[in-house]
Amino acid sequence: MRLLRGGLRFLLRPGGCPGPAAYTQGQSPSPRAREYFYYIDHQGQLFLDDAKVKNFITCFKDKKFLVFFFKQLQLNRSGRYQDAFPYLSPCGREHNFVRCDDRPIVFTHLLRGQAGEELLSYCGGGDRLVVGFEPEKLVMFPENGRVYHPAPQKAGGVGLVKSALAFELSPCFEYSQGPGGPPTHFRWQGKRYTLTNELVQLIRSSSRA
Repeated sequence: MRLLRGGLRFLLRPGGCPGPAAYTQGQSPSPRAREYFYYIDHQGQLFLDDAKVKNFITCFKDKKFLVFFFKQLQLNRSGRYQDAFPYLSPCGREHNFVRCDDRPIVFTHLLRGQAGEELLSYCGGGDRLVVGFEPEKLVMFPENGRVYHPAPQKAGGVGLVKSALAFELSPCFEYSQGPGGPPTHFRWQGKRYTLTNELVQLIRSSSRA
């Protein structure tokens, strides 16, 4: 829940008590330094955190900006706003603090690279924001049913697969333990991959952090 007081934005803890994340966009905690605050939704769209309406019209769309922003994205170890904004995209003296609905990296499209390799594109960057597609490392997380894939390590190492893309991939999952169990294999391009599920513990541990 959010509350505005005197131009400051507060995150409210459960029970309605203001949390520690009071800010103003563009604030200057030290000479020539600036701080801005962003939000990433589960579709991989980027917004100013205090935007009243968050939809396709109000999200950032400039590809050059998105590529730079997400290539800089990393875990927030700055000592500022780490609990409320666990990620940071630095740009010189400008610090862009980031929170997200689920994961800051959201894979939106499956692409073919110049050498024929399969790539997952993320967060509106087209072929300029990609990781190699590793079918055996896909995870359908049992706690929420969402699909995840490895992402750049500095941004947490786990990315969410956008729901529309996950729906396209879902027929490829196999459930050798029965429909009530998690998927065990993934059929792709004529191959049958055994799922490693190596991301499960990482997802759980980062969700508790």
